[in-house]
Amino acid sequence: MSDLATLLEVAGPLAGAGGLGYAKVRAPGVYWSLVGLPLTWGRFTFSYRSTMDVCGLTVRPSALRAFVVRNVARREVLPVPPKVRWVRGTSTGLRVRLRLPAGLEPADVAAASERLRHAWGVHAVRVTEVKPGVVELRMTGYDVLGRVRLPRRLPSGPMLVPVAMREDGTVFVRDYRQIPHALTLGANQSGKSMYQRNLIKGLSRLPVALVGIDCKRGVEQAPYAPRLSALATNPEQAAGLLDALVTEMEARFDLLKAYQGIAPTMPDAEITSDIWGLPAEVRPVPVVVLVDEVAELFLTATKKEEERRDRMVTQLIRLAQLARAVGIYLEVCGQRFGSELGKGATMLRAQLTGRVVHRVNDKQTAEMGLGDISPEAMFAATTIPVDKPGVAVAGDSSGGWSRIRTPHTTLADTAAVCRQNAHLVPDLPALAPWRPVAPAVADPVDAPSLVKPHVVTD
Repeated sequence: MSDLATLLEVAGPLAGAGGLGYAKVRAPGVYWSLVGLPLTWGRFTFSYRSTMDVCGLTVRPSALRAFVVRNVARREVLPVPPKVRWVRGTSTGLRVRLRLPAGLEPADVAAASERLRHAWGVHAVRVTEVKPGVVELRMTGYDVLGRVRLPRRLPSGPMLVPVAMREDGTVFVRDYRQIPHALTLGANQSGKSMYQRNLIKGLSRLPVALVGIDCKRGVEQAPYAPRLSALATNPEQAAGLLDALVTEMEARFDLLKAYQGIAPTMPDAEITSDIWGLPAEVRPVPVVVLVDEVAELFLTATKKEEERRDRMVTQLIRLAQLARAVGIYLEVCGQRFGSELGKGATMLRAQLTGRVVHRVNDKQTAEMGLGDISPEAMFAATTIPVDKPGVAVAGDSSGGWSRIRTPHTTLADTAAVCRQNAHLVPDLPALAPWRPVAPAVADPVDAPSLVKPHVVTD
């Protein structure tokens, strides 16, 4: 009996340690919640003042405070660190809100983020300015982008699509009402197609019209045909489809003018209102245009193709400049994007506010995607490793950027979701000629069995 008790005393802690080690590798979120968060919280609490002091994030106290401490409290006057407003633990890290004393700015805290990361033993520390004088430290306890799993509770809205996970543990959301048009770049096997699948999977559940332009004979977007309102699989069809979209845009502008009592002679570019101000019974359905490989719309070989190219690029630029007000949004994707594509390339890029750049093969593509946003974002995009497909740098015209990674989604899963939501395809007569014919899916119940029965006898 004593041997059994001794065995249990030894095996119990060993099994617990082994379980924690397994959780740290296979389930880092569970390990962080059970072990990492309490340890990090305690380390932060007991070493906060000394860490701020050695990192140069303290200032001399005011004369009044120094007088009170020296003469009333009878204590040594010490440098003043930022005041901790509150500390909150999350499923991926720790968040701390600080009130900066006079003499410090958010850039000082951001410059010391790497030193804070090592001092508190976390995976990353990011600094966000909440308001003047107040910053938030977002600590990540583990590599959130290692194995991406979106949380169960996701942001929702009329034109919100959760697509990926940010490196700080928050969800990267594609908000079309805030950022109507976007450019997504990435080399082969970089995860660009995975990003598109997650985006289409989320859009297919919303009451919107999806329009696909896939000049690779439809190999990328044809599986989503049950949910698409229109699909162009070559440049000739794309030219006609873009003309139809411009016609639809003009018709929607006429609807806005008629409802608001605006004179029909007013130019469309001067109408500042949008369709979201219309009543629900009058409001036209939003349209999201998904361009799979934008370079195919620019490349030409003959004089006749050049004329078609110029017309397509002109129509794309018109949509990018004007179509936001009438609920038509652009998602432009490509492997390579630069001024050498031809006339209108840089003008089109200037209208695409959202930028998502995966691993690219050349610095120029990263510069075209993120160079006008932030030099640091451009450098981060050029350092994405090959063995991490799906990792990208997302930014916008405000200068903010972050690393993101999309969860793994197969083509079959996205196609299945599109078939389940085929009833949400709206009726748009202007796009009817380009409506794809969805292939019939055989019912596995009614299909004859191909397995030859084998009679079993005694």
